[in-house]
This record gives sequence, C-alpha cells and structure tokens, in this order.
Amino acid sequence: MSKKINHFIELTRIKKPIGYMLLFWPCIWGLTIVYDFNNELINFLKLTILFFLGSILMRSAGCIVNDIVDRNYDKNVQRTKNRPIASGEVSVKLGFIYVTILCSIALLVLLQFNKLTIILALASMPLAFSYPYMKRFTYWPQLFLGITFNYGLLLGWTSVEQNLDYIPIIFYFGAIFWTLGYDTIYGYQDIKDDEIIGVKSTSIKFKKNPKKFISLCYFISLLSIVTVGFLMNFSNMFFLFLFIPAIHMFYQIKNLNIFNGDICLKIFKSNNVLGLIIFANLLIGKII
Repeated sequence: MSKKINHFIELTRIKKPIGYMLLFWPCIWGLTIVYDFNNELINFLKLTILFFLGSILMRSAGCIVNDIVDRNYDKNVQRTKNRPIASGEVSVKLGFIYVTILCSIALLVLLQFNKLTIILALASMPLAFSYPYMKRFTYWPQLFLGITFNYGLLLGWTSVEQNLDYIPIIFYFGAIFWTLGYDTIYGYQDIKDDEIIGVKSTSIKFKKNPKKFISLCYFISLLSIVTVGFLMNFSNMFFLFLFIPAIHMFYQIKNLNIFNGDICLKIFKSNNVLGLIIFANLLIGKII
C-alpha cells in the first residue's frame, strides 16, 4: 500500500506545486479583475478555494495522462525514464483509473460554479487531454499549453460576471505568451534528448535565439497586463508597481543559460513568484 501511495504521489507530481500553481494563478487573476471588493470577501475566498482545488485535481489528472501518452518517449529521456508508467511500475490501466477518479472529483468541484463557467470548463477538456500529442506534430506545443493552462482566467471572470468580455480575453492572450515563455525555458532541460527521439518544441525551434524569443513573449504578456489596467481604470499605484514583474521577467531572461538544466529549472519555478506578484498588482489596482 505504501508503494502504491508513493507511485500515486509521483504520478500526480503533488510534491511539485509549481505545476498546479501555474494553473491556479490565471484563475485568480481573472477572478480578481472582475470581483467587486466592496462586497463581502467570503464569496471571493470560496471561489478562490474552488479554483485552487480544481487546479490541483486537473493538473494531477493531466500529469497522469501525459505520462500514459509519453511513456515510450519518457523511457529514452534521462529526466523521465524512472517515472512509474514509463518504468513499468504502474500499468496504463491503473493510470486511467486514477485519471477517472481525479476527474470525477474535479467535476464535483466544477458543479459549484454557475452554468456558463461549467459549460466553458467542460468545453476545454479536449484541449487539456490532447496537449501531450502536440509535440509529435508541431514545434509549438508550448503555445497549445498556454491556450490550455490559462483557460482558467476566463473561468475566473465568468464565475462572477456570467458573461465573457473583451477584457479577460485580452488578459488571456497575454497569459498565453507568459506560458509560452516560461515553458520554453523549461524545455531546455530536455533539449538534447528531445532532438534525439524526434519530439518538437519551441525550445528546439528557437535554440539559436532563445532570449530574443522569450523577451518577445514576456513583452506581449506585460503589455496585455498594462492594457487591462487601462481598460479597468486601475489606480496609478497599479502602473507604478508594474516595474516589479517587469524586473522579474528581465531577471529570468538575463540569467537564462540554456546549457544548464538546473538554472533553467530554477528560472522556470520562479514564475510561481511572478504569478503571485501579478496577483498582488491586480489587488492594488482594484483596491487602492
């Protein structure tokens, strides 16, 4: 039993919170820009908890699906060859059982939201579970991940407003480029193995000019945040404090060394802090 629990923990990456936090931050961003903080905070906290639970559950299920789909590739990559499914410690059948259980619990969480949010979330499921296949067909799997991973920003908005507006869509567009940047950095850990086994990524496509590409991604992301601030009539304090996420992005690019996997992982993980900083900025814009 202890071994099975350890395998489950390893499959879901529950000990590596960076994954579900990067899924959670866009949700809370969308919720923050739409929420009226003159109302009671209890509903904001309730929705925050629901989004947090949903992020953990769906990220865990997504990791298992990814391991099932990539099991033959993972065997040939140094960093992933010992994953439970790739190593044969956990069967594909058991993996699907875990996915079914996690998605069922996630559905119970989702049913706590309004009708529009439920419909939009269910509509995103094909995106979530087809992502692992993208690296086989295109050099832009990170773009597809960005479209999928930041979908919660739209759900955060609709959980309160019950309609879609151009403001969260602009923010969503920028968040996609944020993911495109940080996941390109993440991909440089495996670039040698990926090139050998034949999978594609933006890390490979832009390996000659990684900093230029990531700079462009982060610039577009930051520009979208500025645009949202203007459209939402945020306070001047919001724009003043935007220098903090801008410096953080600059730090990532300046210190990037695509030949050092440890540095790439460290910079990638620092995006959790960036997500928190942006959330704090949004709160400043709404409240101060």
